[in-house]
Amino acid sequence: MASAVSSAPARNDSTTSAKIVVAGGFGVGKTTLIGAISEITPLRTEAVLTSASEGVDDLAQIPGKRTTTVAMDFGRIGLEGGGLILYLFGTPGQDRFWFMWDDLVRGALGAVVLVDTRRLADSFPAVDYFENKGLPFVVALNAFDGRQAYEAAEVREALQLAPHVPVVTVDARTRPGVQDTLITLVEHALTRYCEA
Repeated sequence: MASAVSSAPARNDSTTSAKIVVAGGFGVGKTTLIGAISEITPLRTEAVLTSASEGVDDLAQIPGKRTTTVAMDFGRIGLEGGGLILYLFGTPGQDRFWFMWDDLVRGALGAVVLVDTRRLADSFPAVDYFENKGLPFVVALNAFDGRQAYEAAEVREALQLAPHVPVVTVDARTRPGVQDTLITLVEHALTRYCEA
């Protein structure tokens, strides 16, 4: 598998595209991750947090958060050579928007479950969702403030992940880290589908 990202993949008859879902709890960095890697200006459906979200959205661990995704984020990335184009769909994090997940996930090759290790409990719904769907996924531990509250092995145990589920660390703000995460997911998904 190519490990580099092209700035503008050439479309040709051998180009393959795949849909990837980026999911996780409220404020874990899904919009940031897609923005860091997308070669097009990402489509964002962000809305300003208002007083209506008080008591509903827990902002205690997310100081300075002023907006939230209310439908989806969308981006596109081509792997070197133009042979594979990934379409990235970011899900909204709040449970009141989860009814949209089934539509966003339909036809996806796999998913990235982005995790804030300071708020592990917020990760269970996404992990459960993809396990129940049978969709291959990787767990990506987003580094906030450049550090992790827990190590990958501790997160694997806490989330009770199957041994085959990759756990990676990523800084959702950086293109190289996001690229490595997506490559890990594609390789994992292809392996899972070949085993089936």
